[in-house]
Amino acid sequence: MSVDKQTVAKIASLARIKMGDEQLEALVPELNNILDWVEQLGEVDVTGVEPMSAVIPNTLRLRDDVVDADPKTGGGKRDDVLANAPAAEHGFFGVPKVIE
Repeated sequence: MSVDKQTVAKIASLARIKMGDEQLEALVPELNNILDWVEQLGEVDVTGVEPMSAVIPNTLRLRDDVVDADPKTGGGKRDDVLANAPAAEHGFFGVPKVIE
């Protein structure tokens, strides 16, 4: 696959980037080199290779989801907070329904 000046101009137009003729001409070989490199990647044999999301193994550090009821650390104040709400429903802030 290769791109020409008209294709680069169309891409620039879609991206809302104003480019002069010299800039368009300079981008044509650059984009063609990038596309050639991507085609080379398609030639690599990856049979038996599992997809991965990172090159190093990552594990999430999990903690228990516990409600802190100690008023010294900021917990246990639901009723005080909801007292300021214009509408409280089932222990949560009540908000008006929005349907467009």
